[in-house]
Amino acid sequence: MNTQEPALLAGRYEVAELLGRGGMAEVRKGTDHRLGRVVAIKRLRMDLASDATFQARFRREAQSSAKLNHPAIVSVYDTGEEKSDDGVAQPYIVMEHVAGRTLRDVLREGRKILPERALEISSDVLNALDYSHRNGIIHRDIKPGNVMLTPAGDVKVMDFGIARALNDAQSTMTQTAAVVGTAQYLSPEQARGEQVDSRSDVYSAGCLLYELLTGRPPFVGDSPVSVAYQHVREQAQPPSAHDPTLTREIDAIVMKSLAKRVEDRYQSAQEMRTDIERYLAGRPVQAVVPPSFDQTQVAQNRAVAAGPYSGDPTTGGYYPQDDRPAGPRPWVLVLLGLIIIGLIAVGAYFLPTALGPQTTPTPDVAGLTQEKAMIELSAAKLKGQIKQEPSDTVAVGVVISQNPPAGQEAEEGSTVTLTVSTGPPNREMPNVVGSPQKTAKELLEGDPYKFTVKIKTVASDEDKGTVIKSDPVDGQSVTTGSSTVVTLTVAKGPKSVPDVVGKTVAEAEELIRNAGFTPVRKDEPNTDKPKDTVVEQTPRKGTELAKDSDVIIFVSTKEESSTPPTLPSCQTIVPNPDDPAAPTTQTAEPGDPPTCDPALPPSEPAAP
Repeated sequence: MNTQEPALLAGRYEVAELLGRGGMAEVRKGTDHRLGRVVAIKRLRMDLASDATFQARFRREAQSSAKLNHPAIVSVYDTGEEKSDDGVAQPYIVMEHVAGRTLRDVLREGRKILPERALEISSDVLNALDYSHRNGIIHRDIKPGNVMLTPAGDVKVMDFGIARALNDAQSTMTQTAAVVGTAQYLSPEQARGEQVDSRSDVYSAGCLLYELLTGRPPFVGDSPVSVAYQHVREQAQPPSAHDPTLTREIDAIVMKSLAKRVEDRYQSAQEMRTDIERYLAGRPVQAVVPPSFDQTQVAQNRAVAAGPYSGDPTTGGYYPQDDRPAGPRPWVLVLLGLIIIGLIAVGAYFLPTALGPQTTPTPDVAGLTQEKAMIELSAAKLKGQIKQEPSDTVAVGVVISQNPPAGQEAEEGSTVTLTVSTGPPNREMPNVVGSPQKTAKELLEGDPYKFTVKIKTVASDEDKGTVIKSDPVDGQSVTTGSSTVVTLTVAKGPKSVPDVVGKTVAEAEELIRNAGFTPVRKDEPNTDKPKDTVVEQTPRKGTELAKDSDVIIFVSTKEESSTPPTLPSCQTIVPNPDDPAAPTTQTAEPGDPPTCDPALPPSEPAAP
């Protein structure tokens, strides 16, 4: 019995059962027949294979992962493209096959993960991230679904599909009004569409640890937009709010990693991992430990206990009435108090001038240009230090804020820090292709982009009003504000076929091309129409077709008939009355019956 050999990808990889499917690709188990090993084969979905954006992202994953060789990162063995039957190139990645489950699968089972185990898993994830960061790669999508646990308990980080280089100036977040990355694990700077660095992965790792400890992410909402808003604006509850058995040190580690300002977070994955290892070893952590409710209450109780005593003197810290030591008289104490108060008042008046530096009120320079602000500070005997910051609302070169604030006393010669606007910040152009025109326009003209939007309509197979192209393209770094013009190419639906019957070939072809179609000529000899005249067309006029569709025109090839020969004029023979022997000729009048012999030449009269 003959068995058909299985089709091999690239002549060596046998593709087997489906292991998983995501928004961009599917992963199948496979066998490398050349090396005899089990592999995982990730292929871009066929419906996305013709999209240049998804192809670029898929290739970036292969390139990013191939650079990394670490025991906690899934290895990439090979990559390539396979042509489908219709000629579309479908990219694929051949990876290490990892037996086990993702953390998402573990969490779905609802079993509680011990805090120590959650910290160990997070430590391994951070170890992998530290390695990728040192090699210049930011993951940007750390979440439970991208972390696998092997049967031996080892951690494997995978899916560098939206990873970017650390030095990529366009390493920002967005790809649509939606976001690049998963909303529940986005850093605030990703949600705002700003440039990100390795500390963004630290924030996502903190979200992962939070969910491993509590069984839920730090923020939940009805939509990705509401979750992203919470990442930007709201403070997460500490993990112990959901599980009181968790220690304050764990709260400190998690909350430091979830700080809104990148400056307040762990500054590297290694720094966070080191703090976790300190906790697991029983040593103090670097993160500031917040006081728990119980300890705050104890501190308050201690403060009350340290106040004036009014109870039984025999149980307090005071002497009994009879055992008090002798002390100064009350009037002496009053006198000493008055003297001390007087000295303080005199000193407060004279000492600043005699011993200390002079102070001056800080002038209000917010809203002034940098040059004018520096002049104002100089007049107040103060120095200025410039700190630049982008702003959507303040013009370039204008002071946004100052520190110390206006009116506050400052020592003469001290420095006032001025935050000066560099203009609107750069953001990543969102992906609006495929969106309705109204939705795309509202997104681009609203916060935080505020672009000027121009619309260009073209005939297309897409539904009427659908955005089919944007300029700049999605992912490109652009300056926010009305000075940036974004052109949206919008489908206006199919166009109608023009009426070209009766037109010349040249006229018909021009009309058809101007309508966005392709003219196709066919000759038609059986017609009485003049040569090169369109006698028929298909489809008929008014038919709606997609752009570049064929319109067939049938063109007359009839040859023009030649001009009939001119017959000689007939001549009538009239007798000459003066000389009967000399006949004369007279040209026949029109309508008269010919009297000449057509067989004779016109110059020779017929014989009588």
